[in-house]
Amino acid sequence: MTEPLHIIGGGMAGSEAAWAAANLGVPVVLHEMRPRVGTFAHRTGDFAEMVCSNSFRSDDHERNAVGLIHWEMRQAGSLVMEMAHRHRLPAGGALAVDREPFAAAVTAKLKSHPLISTSCEEVTSLPSSGRWIIATGPLTSPALAESIRAATGAEALAFFDAIAPIVYTDTIDMSVAWLQSRYDKGDTEDERRAYINCPMTRDQYEAFIDALLAAEKTEFHEGETAGYFDGCLPIEVMAERGRETLRHGPMKPVGLTNAHQPDVKPYAVVQLRRDNKLGTLHNMVGFQTKMKYGAQTSVFRMIPGLENASFARLGGIHRNTFINSPTLLDAQLRLKSRPYIRFAGQITGVEGYVESAAMGLLAGRMAAHETLGRELPPPPPETAMGALVTHITGGAEARTFQPMNVNFGLFPPIDARGGRRGRHDRYKAYTDRAKQAFTAWLSG
Repeated sequence: MTEPLHIIGGGMAGSEAAWAAANLGVPVVLHEMRPRVGTFAHRTGDFAEMVCSNSFRSDDHERNAVGLIHWEMRQAGSLVMEMAHRHRLPAGGALAVDREPFAAAVTAKLKSHPLISTSCEEVTSLPSSGRWIIATGPLTSPALAESIRAATGAEALAFFDAIAPIVYTDTIDMSVAWLQSRYDKGDTEDERRAYINCPMTRDQYEAFIDALLAAEKTEFHEGETAGYFDGCLPIEVMAERGRETLRHGPMKPVGLTNAHQPDVKPYAVVQLRRDNKLGTLHNMVGFQTKMKYGAQTSVFRMIPGLENASFARLGGIHRNTFINSPTLLDAQLRLKSRPYIRFAGQITGVEGYVESAAMGLLAGRMAAHETLGRELPPPPPETAMGALVTHITGGAEARTFQPMNVNFGLFPPIDARGGRRGRHDRYKAYTDRAKQAFTAWLSG
């Protein structure tokens, strides 16, 4: 009988790893401590529960690195991408999902697979034998995190991730706000009207920034350091970097026309994205925060259109952990000191649902091939998955290693011979090259 593959963690990475390995014929035991042992961020015991955003970000596979990794995952039989497509919500050019039905569908598929069994016992230490994938994500339990730290001889790295608030849609004043995706992106009317936009004048924006900076914030515990990931900064931290930072970030007014006053250009715009299929909930885009709950309510109700808003969930902040992968992992995502253990997902230092799921898919395929007596090489660095795994297992500077989203800066440069390419054409060249390389790797 084939030796089972044990996977710790039923998030995006663990779910993808289990699905990938089982579909290659390897029996899997998926260990997820929830709901028996909960976390402050999770609400259910479902696999692949989305706790921060409900978006997998851009689905443009021709000119966006995130969309490209979507494409690669679909080609490789991704469960997360399949279920995301089934439960997608209008979001312009992004792939957003109805999060609860999405997680329930992933859970049902995994539990019905004949080669996957599940365990809800907490794993508190690194195993000493067998074949394992650690995919416990940014909320690794303290006992297991300590075991990892002891085994690697390295201090766990940490950064803080913040959760954006969710608003009840029927409490948004649509006589002030309007529906529009930035630059009217999308193939359908629903897609082109996927976001609720709340406009601000300059005076309103300045007052909002003043209130944001003055609001009471969550304090850190002694010994903790606020090392934020730049792609998920709390809005108050962005505001501290300069009063115009938010207006050029999540509150940028470009690509939007106020339907109520088309001749008046907003100075800043707050966008809200649909968070469930019914459209009863909307997520404040880019509004991760560490303000205390009372402060959040008063500050966010300063936003035009949200004066009477009710919140289904306020923002929060939590500590994420990840390992120094360039030092600790080989190109097969194996722990160099214990090669029977692989790591996958956010704990490896990738950032985002998509990147985590992709590394889980890759770890699952690699572990399955190894179990079956052969080795699967990493995808070529010209691909999105290959660029990401190359970065975390050696391409990054170990001394300054920080979480990273997939982006074209991680790819080998495109040959510029034949004339200078504009960004539009250059990105298309990256994705064309990647698709060819990934297809060859997948069939190899």
